[in-house]
Amino acid sequence: MKRLLMLLLISCLVLFACRGQGPLVYNVNKSAELKEYESELAAESLYAESVSQQSIEESRRAESEAAAQEALIWKKKKVSKKRVLVKGIYLTDNTAGSGRMDEIISHMDQTELNAVVIDIKNDHGRIAAQLDAPLAKELGATVNTISDLPGLLSKLHEHGIYAIARLVTFRDPYLGGVKPEWMNQKADGSVFRDNSGMSWVNPYKREYWEYIAQIADACADSGFDEIQFDYVRFCTEKGMNEVVYSEEDTQGLDKTQIIMEFVQFISDRMAKKNVFMSADVFGTIIGSYVDTISVGQDYSLMATGVDYMSPMIYPSHYGNGNFGIAYPDMEPYKTIRGALAASRKDLQLDYSQGQYQASIRPWLQGFTASYLQHYINYGPQQIRQQIQAVYDSGYEEWLIWNAANNYDWNAFRSKEEGKREEESVEASQKAEQESRDAALLPSGSSGKESSSSP
Repeated sequence: MKRLLMLLLISCLVLFACRGQGPLVYNVNKSAELKEYESELAAESLYAESVSQQSIEESRRAESEAAAQEALIWKKKKVSKKRVLVKGIYLTDNTAGSGRMDEIISHMDQTELNAVVIDIKNDHGRIAAQLDAPLAKELGATVNTISDLPGLLSKLHEHGIYAIARLVTFRDPYLGGVKPEWMNQKADGSVFRDNSGMSWVNPYKREYWEYIAQIADACADSGFDEIQFDYVRFCTEKGMNEVVYSEEDTQGLDKTQIIMEFVQFISDRMAKKNVFMSADVFGTIIGSYVDTISVGQDYSLMATGVDYMSPMIYPSHYGNGNFGIAYPDMEPYKTIRGALAASRKDLQLDYSQGQYQASIRPWLQGFTASYLQHYINYGPQQIRQQIQAVYDSGYEEWLIWNAANNYDWNAFRSKEEGKREEESVEASQKAEQESRDAALLPSGSSGKESSSSP
């Protein structure tokens, strides 16, 4: 009994002595193999942690680079103005500044026509009206053909006519004489001129971009509803192989790239003015890689940068056999249908979800191409056939080109007829779209939303 009490006392003393000294630590005699194994485990753990940290850092860096790249991707800026379904005609600055305008406006009042495209920077490189464009004034480009531009625009708007300023862009015979350093030049430094004696601006000369931008800005400030850029391309005439472009100018950019950079530059400028921008393009570039590379106009790419694109799809411009038509000029309806079908296909092929694309507003032929071997006279019937082809192709806007501005007003519907036709076209296109949508629905689906859907 005494021995048992003694053992209990000794145990209590030992436990009391251990209080507050923390957990017991066991010293284990580890073998060399165990120590090596534990060392390897520790090294592997450190390596895995390092790889994980590196992966996180690379992921963050990739996200940062992607964000930076996204910031560099150019996007079309929105113009916050109401759009108009344009049905228009072309007018030279000489016509717009003459007494003919009262007669033209009177005819337009009686017809479906609601828009005019007026030369402001004309085919000779001259500025048709006094504009607040410092560089144009400095270079003496103004000829003041339209002596009262504010008065003209005011009258057009009073009659509900949409006003578009046409600016001939990279063809400029005037600047060839006053700014040769901006022009296409041969190896010897002389200015290149085409078969008509016209000089062309070197699209790589960004100094010129500011010149044309100032003119466009001034047109917007004057009250034009839209600025249209024509000849936004390289010259393609014989002799262009003699033109040289310095590496300092090109900076590694090809023709389509520099034209697109110009389009984006001007598009941003016009968006700041909150005015619509349109561009005229060769109809033959649609679906043609060769023509695209030659002129520098990429149809689907340019459509991402402008509000309106106007392909010049005059039947007379297509060679025999195009669209399976023996003589395109003699088949206006079929030719326009073929050209616009190609347009739609080209745009759809390069379209991606959420991408912006311009509205298509084609130029139609309002003249007789008597220089062709196989041609027909273009009167009201032929113009009407082209317009109908536009509607039947799913488009709603059009422009008629006649260089002399001699229009047969009988080609156009009255205001009332035009309105009814417009409503009919919209209803037909809506029905066609609904039919296409229905064809994509799963079998047995009505396509209507349930009233109980959230």
